[in-house]
Amino acid sequence: MGVAKVWRYSVIFKIWPSGPSLGAAAPSRRPISWTAICGFMLFALGLISLFTGHVASNLEWYSQRLVKRAWFYKLDGGHRAQIDIWKSRYSSSYYGCSERGLHFASAVHERSSNGYLLIATSGGLNQQRTGITDAVVVARILNATLVVPELDHHSFWKDDSDFVNIFDVGWFISYLAKDVTIVKRVPEKVMTSMEKPPYTMRVPRKSEPEYYLEQVLPILLRRRVLQLTKFDYRLANDLDEELQRLRCRVNYHALRFTKPIRNLGQKVVLRMRKMANRFIAVHLRFEPDMLAFSGCYYGGGDKERYELGEIRKRWATLPELSPDEERTRGKCPLTPHEVGLMLRALGFKNDTYLYVASGEIYGGEKTLQPLRELFPNFYTKEMLASEELQPFLPYSSRLAAIDYIVCDESDVFVTNNNGNMAKILAGRRRYMGHRRTIRPNAKRLSALFMARDKMDWTTFSRKVKSCQRGFMGDPEEMRPGRGEFHEFPSSCICKKPYNYSNVLSKENKDQFSRRNPTVVESRYRYLSNSSNLDEKSLQKFRKGRLREGHGSLIEEIDPDNPLSD
Repeated sequence: MGVAKVWRYSVIFKIWPSGPSLGAAAPSRRPISWTAICGFMLFALGLISLFTGHVASNLEWYSQRLVKRAWFYKLDGGHRAQIDIWKSRYSSSYYGCSERGLHFASAVHERSSNGYLLIATSGGLNQQRTGITDAVVVARILNATLVVPELDHHSFWKDDSDFVNIFDVGWFISYLAKDVTIVKRVPEKVMTSMEKPPYTMRVPRKSEPEYYLEQVLPILLRRRVLQLTKFDYRLANDLDEELQRLRCRVNYHALRFTKPIRNLGQKVVLRMRKMANRFIAVHLRFEPDMLAFSGCYYGGGDKERYELGEIRKRWATLPELSPDEERTRGKCPLTPHEVGLMLRALGFKNDTYLYVASGEIYGGEKTLQPLRELFPNFYTKEMLASEELQPFLPYSSRLAAIDYIVCDESDVFVTNNNGNMAKILAGRRRYMGHRRTIRPNAKRLSALFMARDKMDWTTFSRKVKSCQRGFMGDPEEMRPGRGEFHEFPSSCICKKPYNYSNVLSKENKDQFSRRNPTVVESRYRYLSNSSNLDEKSLQKFRKGRLREGHGSLIEEIDPDNPLSD
């Protein structure tokens, strides 16, 4: 039997090359193209090489992601972990790093510079802040002496405050002395020696450094004094790492508010802390100008269309927009009621303390009432410091600065649009330790809000939490090249060496400890203005702060600075 099987298989093997015979001639085979085979093999080898090269160059990232995922599921019993609404799980693994590199040359001296650069900023406080930050970088690119920037007195907000009224000009100049030479004004002898007044020009938005070297520098060299106007977002988003880090040194360290603003801001923070260990700050941005600019509609009928339409005429270049399309695209700010619903759905309870940073709310108290009902512990700077606020009332930028301080010091910061304050503060809070910052995923939430009457609260809450994954200010949201650098300062955020045991101990500590050291920190920052503070106490607090992992690990506490850049 075995011999028969072997004989049958051998017969089959012998006749197989000729193909099956069904009474017809076997089809002729095409000759094999060795060129095609070699080309295919080379293509496959190229793909393999590219893949292995990518994995090798990013081996640390992949290994950390795989290890993180392993213990992430382990800690959560194998299920997808719930979002900690008060604090990012991995925030302690990152820190702000903006030190200048070893090969970053010192600032050129005033007499040796290529000339004096005058800057006229544009917009509100935070838009001007981006302009000031980029002005320092442009001065560095041009090897120019920067004159303290001039603030915008003619924008929608009509604030006649000068730089010295909002920012600590002495600190600004001294902190950046190694990077750029900055003076308060062009020397009189230089102005009198000029045959013509300073040349004025406006550069295109997001211009590359090459543009400044090719188009601006020749004019500066020829005229000696040059003014750049409407200077906001006039420098490219992507720069080399040293220039990006200079941006961070300017924005997060050199631009310090004046002492009166810092003092009042910290008073408001302390008054919030006395009522609650932790609080949320919400930047509602539901003022008439914002709604008019967005082109959205909120159900106010002809009255709303007329009022916002009149305001919208101030921007002659704005196109006609479809309110429904803008809402579908996620371009419409949430109403105060929708902000409140989102926060409650995420898990913030009715007794949570809310600080609302805002100007004049469109619709007034009627618009705010639903948010107050959802969060009765509702406070504003006007409620917490009505008398101390009086000298600041005529100046919108100084009032915005106080809101900036309180939002920066809050445990959770909630933005309601992607405007300048939202971007600047989101970036700063990432730099200072990835403190929880929530940005509504308006594109997905808008559809959810329209359908919320068709679902129960449990379903609505679950869907909101799903929508907000990736919009909670977690470290993993940071990706090089993503968004505006002011919002995602990836070049200025470093990761600590990975340590699995440290993560486990941190997780266990968070489960059993609810003490909020920010209370102590805020009180210290306010009291640090006292002349009785001795150096020994300062050193003790500084060591304790670094041990507890607060803010930036390179942070220096200045006794005269309650904001502590």
